[in-house]
Amino acid sequence: MANKKKPARKNAITRFYRETVGELRKVTWPTRQEAINLTIVVLFVTFGMSAFLGLLDYLFSRLFVVILGL
Repeated sequence: MANKKKPARKNAITRFYRETVGELRKVTWPTRQEAINLTIVVLFVTFGMSAFLGLLDYLFSRLFVVILGL
């Protein structure tokens, strides 16, 4: 009967972390100013879309009140 070895679990975890660190070193990280600018863009788009959707919600609710005569 052949003696089958189980794969070493510790080696798989070590390899995973080693490969993860290697991939993170390849990443081109944004500069501080780029991160600030992109954050500002995201905030403006978020607030703009929420205002737009709030306006649409208000207009549609008023439209339903007029249509249904409530």
